[in-house]
Amino acid sequence: MSILNQKVKTNTPKKRLGRGIGSGKGKTSGRGVKGQKSRSGVAIKSFEGGQMPLYRRLPKRGFNPINKKKIAKINLDQLQKFMDNKKIDTTNLINLEILQKNNIISKSYLKFKILANGDLKTKVDIEADFSSISAKAKIEKLGGVLKIKNPK
Repeated sequence: MSILNQKVKTNTPKKRLGRGIGSGKGKTSGRGVKGQKSRSGVAIKSFEGGQMPLYRRLPKRGFNPINKKKIAKINLDQLQKFMDNKKIDTTNLINLEILQKNNIISKSYLKFKILANGDLKTKVDIEADFSSISAKAKIEKLGGVLKIKNPK
């Protein structure tokens, strides 16, 4: 057993509060005079003497997961707009790396999903992490190919 964990036994009895002036803890029982801290039943929880309290020093987390996977979402009409503006080459396979290289998707995104809002006019081959069922149907209707990476 270490020295830190041992209880030190002393022969002096515990001071009894409020037992007369001669006891050393009489009258106000060591609480000083008046004020909130002198009253019974009062505890100022998490008050640190004017210092910024611990619960306010720490960052808020709430219900936002810390290691949430960032997924970029692209609609078919957005893809068509980029093809019309010649930002995307339709002859090659369109994937996350190409979209990031052309500054369409931020480099902070690790995955991307194709959504079916709007319509495509051009046949395209796309490699995505996720896609909606209707987006896949619209791409394949034009003769394009939608390849899903690591399907579950």
